[in-house]
Amino acid sequence: MSDQTGTRPFSPFEWMLSLRYLRARRKEGFISVIAGFSFIGIMLGVATLIIVMAVMNGFRKELLGKILGVQGHMVMQPIDQPLTDYAEVAERLMRVPGIRLAAPIVEGQALATSPFNGGGVIVRGMRAQDLRRLPLISSSIKQGGLEDFDTTEGVMVGQRLANQLSLRLGDMLTLVSSKGASTPMGTTPRIKAYPIVAIFEVGMTEYDSAFVFMPFAEAQAYFNRDGDATSIEVYTDNPDQVDRYRREASAAVERPTFFVDWRQRNATFFSALQVERNVMFMILTLIVLVAALNIVSGLIMLVKDKGSDIAILRTMGATRGSIMRVFLITGASIGVVGTLAGFALGVLVCLNIERIQEFVSWVTGTTLWDPTVRFLTNIPADMSTGETFSVLIMALVLSFLATLYPSWRAAKLDPVEALRYE
Repeated sequence: MSDQTGTRPFSPFEWMLSLRYLRARRKEGFISVIAGFSFIGIMLGVATLIIVMAVMNGFRKELLGKILGVQGHMVMQPIDQPLTDYAEVAERLMRVPGIRLAAPIVEGQALATSPFNGGGVIVRGMRAQDLRRLPLISSSIKQGGLEDFDTTEGVMVGQRLANQLSLRLGDMLTLVSSKGASTPMGTTPRIKAYPIVAIFEVGMTEYDSAFVFMPFAEAQAYFNRDGDATSIEVYTDNPDQVDRYRREASAAVERPTFFVDWRQRNATFFSALQVERNVMFMILTLIVLVAALNIVSGLIMLVKDKGSDIAILRTMGATRGSIMRVFLITGASIGVVGTLAGFALGVLVCLNIERIQEFVSWVTGTTLWDPTVRFLTNIPADMSTGETFSVLIMALVLSFLATLYPSWRAAKLDPVEALRYE
């Protein structure tokens, strides 16, 4: 059949015929059921991919923000001698472009006790002026404040630690350290009680239950630091450019030092998150692939059922290309509509994930998101435009590829053979 007798590509006739094949009739009801399952499969696959990727991104972003909001992007430690000139070194670091804070700290481990309970904590001595410049800490103070923090012998504790020890604002927290006074009988533990002057809650269990902030001078005395600091924590404008900041900071301190950035300190943790994210993407992609295979099986059955119709269309002048486009449109319509529906469902769930979590928890009477197990107090969701676009493109490509073989098979159908047994 010559091309002059055929219709132009993707003409209204081809669209009309394709959409007629998608509508359910009594004879081909089973085929329409397969098409419906294919649509649902693609929709759920795309939505699940978008939701899981958004939650994984949000989980990483929240963890990174909270980790870097409390711990520095870089930690500078001395090599040759104690860090007694911490104030001058911090001032030199602050002059480096891109470094917004260089905070000297005195850090050590201790046992925190109360009349009701006890547990290990990390005591961090910091200046009040540095704590105020850490938004994650200063904006998360629930009770008390940092007024006169440097001049008082009070401490700031996390909300979960206060709950575990059954302490409130103004109560006394007893700290026990092995780095006490040296005597002829050896080193004796240092035991001292401090009033709680502030309680914070950053929303990350590891920090809310394990950190105790102490005035810098008091921490020096408590840990026997003779006028020096343990290290200097450096906070930058862009953590992703920490390599450049490290080179400039090393040149600025003008003394032998050792720098460790946040990627080195948390390499194992974030590598595990990345591996988990990639594996989840590959596994969930199989949902879309299975739905695409359903399109293949449904179209093959449709071609077999419509063999006589195809033969009649061919004898009336329809070209092989026209027949192929009809079934391409039929299969691709399922994929496109399913992908768009999955995108809408995924966005809807991501925008209301907290409400969905609360509703399911209310219905089931269980806690779906235990912060003591999952670090964070809520489920984060952060949709990435690039990743979402990649998911949509992947689903559309799989859907179009799934239509090629059935469409080619329909176009190759011999009208004489198809009509011989009718």
